[in-house]
Amino acid sequence: RWVIGSLKKTQNNLLSLALLTLLCEAQGRMDKARSQEESRAGLLRRVKRGWVWNQFFVLEEYTGLEPLYIGKLHSDMDLGDGSIKYILSGDGAGTTFTIDDSTGDIHAIKRLDREVKAQYLLKAQAWNRQTDRPLEPESQFIVKIQDINDNEPKFQDGPYQATIPEMSTIGTEVIRLTATDADDPTYGNSARVVYSILQGQPYFSVEPKTGEVRVSLAGMDREVREIYSIIIQAKDMGGQLGGLAGTTVVNITLSDVNDNPPMFDQKLYQMSVLESAPVGSVVGRIRAKDRDIGINAEMRYSIIDGDGRDTFDISTDPTNLFGIITIKKPLNFESKASYTLKIEGANTHLDHRFLDKGPFSHVTIVHVSVEDIDEPPEFSSAAYYIEVSEEAEIGTVFTTVSARDPDASNNSIRYSIEMTTDLGKYFYIDITSGALMTVLALDREELSWHNITVLAMEMSNPSMIGSVSVAVKILDVNDNPPSLTHYFEAFVCESAKAGQLIQTVTAIDPDDPLGGQHFYYSLAPEAANNPNFTLRDNQDNTAWILTRRGGWSQQDQSVYYLPIFISDGELPVQTSTSTLTIRVCSCDVEGNVMSCNAEAYHLPASLSRGALIAILACIFVMLVMILLMLSLRSHRKRPYLHDEEDNVHENIVRYDDEGGGEEDTEAFDIAAMWNPHEAHLVGKQRQDMLPEIESLSRYVPLACVGWPGSVCVGGDSNVQGYVLSKLLEADLDPCAPPYDSLQTYAYEGEGSVAESLSSLQSGCSNTDHEYDYLNDWGPRFKKLAEMYGVLETNNPPMW
Repeated sequence: RWVIGSLKKTQNNLLSLALLTLLCEAQGRMDKARSQEESRAGLLRRVKRGWVWNQFFVLEEYTGLEPLYIGKLHSDMDLGDGSIKYILSGDGAGTTFTIDDSTGDIHAIKRLDREVKAQYLLKAQAWNRQTDRPLEPESQFIVKIQDINDNEPKFQDGPYQATIPEMSTIGTEVIRLTATDADDPTYGNSARVVYSILQGQPYFSVEPKTGEVRVSLAGMDREVREIYSIIIQAKDMGGQLGGLAGTTVVNITLSDVNDNPPMFDQKLYQMSVLESAPVGSVVGRIRAKDRDIGINAEMRYSIIDGDGRDTFDISTDPTNLFGIITIKKPLNFESKASYTLKIEGANTHLDHRFLDKGPFSHVTIVHVSVEDIDEPPEFSSAAYYIEVSEEAEIGTVFTTVSARDPDASNNSIRYSIEMTTDLGKYFYIDITSGALMTVLALDREELSWHNITVLAMEMSNPSMIGSVSVAVKILDVNDNPPSLTHYFEAFVCESAKAGQLIQTVTAIDPDDPLGGQHFYYSLAPEAANNPNFTLRDNQDNTAWILTRRGGWSQQDQSVYYLPIFISDGELPVQTSTSTLTIRVCSCDVEGNVMSCNAEAYHLPASLSRGALIAILACIFVMLVMILLMLSLRSHRKRPYLHDEEDNVHENIVRYDDEGGGEEDTEAFDIAAMWNPHEAHLVGKQRQDMLPEIESLSRYVPLACVGWPGSVCVGGDSNVQGYVLSKLLEADLDPCAPPYDSLQTYAYEGEGSVAESLSSLQSGCSNTDHEYDYLNDWGPRFKKLAEMYGVLETNNPPMW
């Protein structure tokens, strides 16, 4: 049809062109004849141009074999003798258009397309060949290309995409389409476009003139069909027969609306969970399916009924589609083995246009079964706190712990104490009853708290072990006597007056009574009438030591021992006696101590410096002689070595004996002990061992050893006097070095009421030794008790 229409149109155009050409030729002949007549008439007047060539018309898309004749240029001055030359210039001159310079005929030598160029502006001029000068001014004319219907309508942006909500009403605009036609819209109907739908009925329609695509069928459901592809046609010539047409595709997608309620797949869900699952564990998940998508399918889940509302919880997963059931409280198979939950799932975004299709929620039942597992024993209490007196007897049951198997089998339980929590092994627990008792004496002052862990184990499954913490607080009992805070060693100035404070004493007590410590101080009964010092209790846990007299002198007595009696205020009352050592010292006028040693204050006034130097020189000579004698004596005792192999440069001597008592003749000559007067004649002496009896000399009278100023008390047979004499002799002999020896002492007092008599521990304390306890050791120690434990009445005062 298009080809036939084009041919007919072309034929019509050619006929019009031929007619126009004939008219131009006839007009040209008439003008030529008029010009000849006027010339013959000899009229003298101005020459007038004899052609009108403002505009020429030519059809586009000429397909002939010969150049297309467009028109003719002719001047009134052209007599036809060839003296006039026609020149053509402007758009396309010489390339698209040609002119016969003699006749003025214009032809198109190229195929013309109006859609490429609709008109051409040309210039023409008549030129005299003989004078080579223009006969007339240059003139312009236009060659206009006439349109034919050779372009179909086109959709520039196709294919098109469009989206509309599902369930849209009839007449809802989907998209507006526009097709363009390259033909001349001002000439004929070549560019008048009409739209129609070729594919897509009965769902959609298109407006013929505007190209608006609209919904033509109501109730289109996305869940049934989501995408539609329609074909739209655009036809020129007003849609008449023979017009050209173009098509495009429009893909239309239906968007979702919430027009479908959710629904669970099952009316009853079965789930199970272990009773040991911790709180927050996931039991399972459910989903109420919704045919809608996106936010229209998002759900909110809730437990609306059931006996598990307090035990379980439900929440929505991050996709807002599934309901996650979790544990809210600990589970126990023995107490409850199953739960029932009534769960509702509802849409969170509702469309009020479709509420009549609801309700947009659904309900289902979830049955949760709790599975039993073997659990460790559980104690009746989460922790135990017990108070036990420190005077509790060994074997005292102070509490009983109880545990049971939480499983239905209820297995037998065995109890024990975790070893690492009772390293001292103070406690014992009955394996079957759980009774806790003491197996060692408790001492609050040593350890006031015991934190032990009791274990309960199932007999049938030893891997099932429960534990509980037992805190044992040891209650205080007043079982420790008070004592002085420090080993006080006070001093009194020689210039001190009566009533002067020389020391403030305080006491400590390891006990911790509820009302606090209250100490009471006084002098010991044996020192109650002490003429030198007195004690004042300040009633604030302190006491003052005051002087009772003046006139102190180091030469008379340099050290005083003052026994202080201390008692606490708790029942049963505990007491102790501590000794305060008071030294007589020389002080300056401000009371600062200068010296506490007895010195020779009176030297001969006539003793000169030379005499002192002489005395020192004599002492030096004596020391040199003594050292020489000792060296000679050791040289005589050294054996003569004949063989160098017998020369032992290093000897290791090990003393492994502890003394043989009376049978030991190496330490002292027992025979010499029975003759104290000949003690100084004994040749065999052990100068590398000194008996530690310094503190005993304060209580035992010294024996007569035969040097000036000594005190003779006790008789010739006093063994202690002999020992003291040996001690004094060793102290005064500057040539008796204490030879190094290693002595090993084992514990000797096991099984004896006297315990160990070793002096190894005697140096650990700075307090004086007291030997009154020897009276309690029986007849075997009667002699020692008489020697050390009894004070003589004729001794000089010690306080």
